[in-house]
Amino acid sequence: MSDAAQPTAAEVRAAAEAVKTALDRHLAAVERRTGEDDPAVYEAFNELAAAAEEYDELLYDRYDEVTPFEIPGAEEALPPYTGPEEPNALSVLIRRDYTVVEPQRLLAQARRVEAADEEGTPAPSAGTVHGALGVLFGEFEPDEIASRHKEFGLEEGDSTLWVTAADEPAEPGEWLEVPFEQLDPQRVVCRFDVSAVFDEESEDDRLEVDRLEEDLGPDPELDGDLDDDEDLEPLDADR
Repeated sequence: MSDAAQPTAAEVRAAAEAVKTALDRHLAAVERRTGEDDPAVYEAFNELAAAAEEYDELLYDRYDEVTPFEIPGAEEALPPYTGPEEPNALSVLIRRDYTVVEPQRLLAQARRVEAADEEGTPAPSAGTVHGALGVLFGEFEPDEIASRHKEFGLEEGDSTLWVTAADEPAEPGEWLEVPFEQLDPQRVVCRFDVSAVFDEESEDDRLEVDRLEEDLGPDPELDGDLDDDEDLEPLDADR
């Protein structure tokens, strides 16, 4: 990280204070928990993990030091699976984040859809960003929007997919009012996360390897052995 982008000492100190506050909140949540699956404890845990990770990053960027904290990954943060061994039903929960980077492109695509549907002048709903989003997401499947997001003036953000197990399928219309409030973390069979932060970590790892290779430099003895063909014996064609 360049000097211009380094965090200040005050920012590192503020991050340390945030960790202390998160520790107090986590302990308080644990002391008040109502059971093993108390959502307040999970929330406090996630806040503590985020605060510790932020402090660790700022500390390293500013002072080139690290903490002994080990921040669990997404899969490690889930509690042990306690759902049925042979589920009779599954729920798939998907979240995809987008940024509207080209509103005019988004509006133009929505107008085309409405013009094709109505065979006439586009309705006013395609004239606003939120109206255009309703038109496009009503016309195209989420997977198609994900694969064509640039055509719609969107930029992809983080996404996640969770598969949860159930003993019996839900009744028709049972969960439509609150589709995401009945998630039981202990019934999550698997989850898959996509985030730019993973790409950044991989890039950092590659840069670190490149720096190490540059610091070590070439091995003159090895290079000499490879360049000296006179010491190599000819291959035995009959072997």
